[in-house]
Amino acid sequence: MEQDVTARIHSFESFGTVDGPGIRFVIFMQGCSLKCKYCHNRDTWDLCGGMKYSLNEVVFKIKRYKNYFMPSGGGVTVSGGEPLLQIDFLIELFKELKKLGIHTAVDTSGNFEITDKVKEIIDLTDLFLLDIKCINDDICKDLVGVSNKKELAFAKYLSDHNKDIWIRQVLVPGYTDHENDLKKLKEFVSNLKTVKKIEILPYHDIGRFKWEQLGFDYPLKDIKPATSEDVKRAKEILGIE
Repeated sequence: MEQDVTARIHSFESFGTVDGPGIRFVIFMQGCSLKCKYCHNRDTWDLCGGMKYSLNEVVFKIKRYKNYFMPSGGGVTVSGGEPLLQIDFLIELFKELKKLGIHTAVDTSGNFEITDKVKEIIDLTDLFLLDIKCINDDICKDLVGVSNKKELAFAKYLSDHNKDIWIRQVLVPGYTDHENDLKKLKEFVSNLKTVKKIEILPYHDIGRFKWEQLGFDYPLKDIKPATSEDVKRAKEILGIE
């Protein structure tokens, strides 16, 4: 095991149930290059924040819970922040998890060029939870600060290389709920061969206090949370249950 590989980590969750199949040990990595207006983990953006952990320390934590999550068909999910910003650590971690027979998942924006290192982590990962911020590029730029071109290319690469995908989109009223955009999202996803699940996550503002605690103005303070009816409508347009 690589002794000197370290990462900055925001937090851990021992019994996650929404970030992949089964019970998951979830690692929330520190640092994010996007500027999502709805982010409920605003404190994860700073690349210099969090706590530094060695590879050995993280693997030791995971092994302690292995007997709890393995029987459920679960595994380890690395989320964030944006986990692929610390890709060297992620590669070494997943190599160790593969030796242990542990299912691996990455929750990512996919906003990256397909480099050799990105190809390596894709090879080591069993499932990608891919956040499609918005299929409308202009809205995507306004909502998260970057174009969607890289994330859409990332999704296509995963599909072409037979990697399981869960597609996720946060339903933000006035931003990601337009009927034509949802239809375009449906068309895009229909051309991906390995999508196992599509999740519509209703926008909420429970992370607003974190922005305010850090001294930042919350960008969506005038946007009401998405309702169950909003979600139902979006699912009907997408043709999912």
